[in-house]
Amino acid sequence: MRKLVTAAFVSLDGVMQAPGAPQEDPTGGFTLGGWTVNYWDEQMGKFMDGIFNDPFALLLGRKTYEIFAAYWPFVGADDPIGKAFNAATKYVATTSKEPFTWENTVALRGDVAAEIARLKQEDGPDLLTQGSSGLLQTLLAHDLIDELRLLTFPLILGPGKRLFGEGAKPEALKLSANSLSTTGVVMSVYERAGEVKTGSFGMTEPSEAEIARRERMKREG
Repeated sequence: MRKLVTAAFVSLDGVMQAPGAPQEDPTGGFTLGGWTVNYWDEQMGKFMDGIFNDPFALLLGRKTYEIFAAYWPFVGADDPIGKAFNAATKYVATTSKEPFTWENTVALRGDVAAEIARLKQEDGPDLLTQGSSGLLQTLLAHDLIDELRLLTFPLILGPGKRLFGEGAKPEALKLSANSLSTTGVVMSVYERAGEVKTGSFGMTEPSEAEIARRERMKREG
């Protein structure tokens, strides 16, 4: 069986759109592309190296695939990430019939969630997502993500494509690793930890004011 790992750059308010360059993804009028660039340091580089050290297959949405296919094959043979990305199998969720230009690319069409669930049952390297905010909503909705590796940047971007959007479902997570860059980027690894468990700090016997407040909430809700 294979693990599905989601690695993502996110702002403090959860935006993950166009982290690398202004022209990367301006859809929806997004004007802040390239927001990660000025935060990079050695610690972040080591964290990213840890993501790519073990064998992996890329799992991408079509838009992220097109961004990568226009960049990574052209960075030169000496670039270690480019070398790893070019050699890896790329599974791409797409409805387009346009041909792929990047070597080792496989289309996932139709019931993408079922196709990815099937891939997870096979032997092979872990599946690694990069970007692909739309695909991530499908993965979240179908409980297909096993691990999150997040770099959370100390900034607020406002409107933009989000990691936890419409596909997110309630779920508990376990923080298995955490570190901080010199520029304030929090680098975290989360694993699944079952259902959300709730409790209460309320009084065992609520006051009359509390009972009245709850009744008002019911009426207003």
